[in-house]
Amino acid sequence: MTTFQEMGISESIQRAITDMGFEEASPIQEKAIPVALTGKDIIGQAQTGTGKTAAFAIPILEKIDTSKKYVQAIAIAPTRELAIQVSEEINRLAKYTGITSLPIYGGQSIDRQIKALKKGPHIITGTPGRLLDHIKRKTLKLDRISVVVLDEADEMLDMGFLEDIERILKETPEDKQTLLFSATMPKPIQNLAERFMRDPELVKMKAKEVTSPTVEQIYYEVNERDKFEVLCRLLDVYNPELAVIFGRTKRRVDELSDALNKRGYLAEGLHGDLNQRQRDVVMNKFREGNIDILVATDVAARGIDVSGVTHVYNFDIPQDPESYVHRIGRTGRAGKTGLAITFATPREIGQIRSIEKASKGRIKRKPIPTVAEAKESIQRVALEKMVHLVEEEEYKEFKQSAGELLEQYDAIALVSIALKLLSKEQKDVPVQLTSETPRYAKKPKIKVKEKRRVNYKGNKEFGRNGGNGKNKKTPNSHKKGL
Repeated sequence: MTTFQEMGISESIQRAITDMGFEEASPIQEKAIPVALTGKDIIGQAQTGTGKTAAFAIPILEKIDTSKKYVQAIAIAPTRELAIQVSEEINRLAKYTGITSLPIYGGQSIDRQIKALKKGPHIITGTPGRLLDHIKRKTLKLDRISVVVLDEADEMLDMGFLEDIERILKETPEDKQTLLFSATMPKPIQNLAERFMRDPELVKMKAKEVTSPTVEQIYYEVNERDKFEVLCRLLDVYNPELAVIFGRTKRRVDELSDALNKRGYLAEGLHGDLNQRQRDVVMNKFREGNIDILVATDVAARGIDVSGVTHVYNFDIPQDPESYVHRIGRTGRAGKTGLAITFATPREIGQIRSIEKASKGRIKRKPIPTVAEAKESIQRVALEKMVHLVEEEEYKEFKQSAGELLEQYDAIALVSIALKLLSKEQKDVPVQLTSETPRYAKKPKIKVKEKRRVNYKGNKEFGRNGGNGKNKKTPNSHKKGL
């Protein structure tokens, strides 16, 4: 492997790379950075998690002139989470350079962004819609930029951003450098490259799509309306030490983490709308065991590297095999075993088969545990806690009180109550989650204004009329972004 020092990268950026804990370049960085430093256009075909952000961020930083207070480079990303993540990584790499990066995306105050743009950031990372909004307002000018990055171009294509990207590129100088990164190369992406790139060099990495043998993979076929109750049962049955639960959108993450806390679990959410301080607080709680469940979107979870994660739950099925492999890679690390659990609605079983084929892993189907099995597991965990406390002799200060109680009450009754107090009983609180449509579903012919609200009540068994007792179909609503 090549070191960053051998690539001739400036000392200030090397210092930042060292601070981040990296010495050797990843394969995509080793191939892309030297080419990008020459000023050539690049088409990089690489999966998420290969280090491609640094592969384009480092060459960009080398080209920025800090004496000029205007936008000199932009990176276009499909989602706000990724735009934020890219900006944060650029700022970490630019730590000793004086270069600033600013993320702009929908859902954040436009006035705040305009104010930040007036300060003259050197690099902008943003989603297509919000970038166009600023261009129309003339609060963002791209006539002097020297580098454009299209990150996860195939994802932007899937989300309907192709026309927006073309409109943005038309605002940029013809002699700019263009760096395009995409996991796949469908025809529209190839056409885009032909129109807007100059003799690009292809840098292609073979996808690592083999799942770890230390991770047991299972799935449950479950209707959308029943997912939350099944999740609660599984948390009780498996009693994870540290768990990561993946949701499709930031709304899902917020609703799910809130619902879990209402039921008595210790959970917090992680998504792109959290600022760096908030994310650091959440991650520190997770690392230190102050919470045992982290609910996250795919993009927000890309930087998660916490030892001791015992379980991964795919509350929403991943959209592709690469995302699946990345998700379950959060567990089963350093030779330890892990368990990856995926929820699949009846219409998503084909997706399970596709993931198995591409990831070269077997995902076993299991029956949904009953309420009785969940309660039995809760009691077993409480019993194990009690035995552990006895063996560790962590009870001596209570011996006198225990003796007094034994003189008045039956020993079996007292032990039963102690087990009950040690049990993490689920609170019977009604919970509402908004149903989510799979991202790979076809677009509806008729627009749907609102998504159905699903009401989960109590701990009921699931049958044909499980959950809220109704069997409505989830509308195929389709929106850009998360």
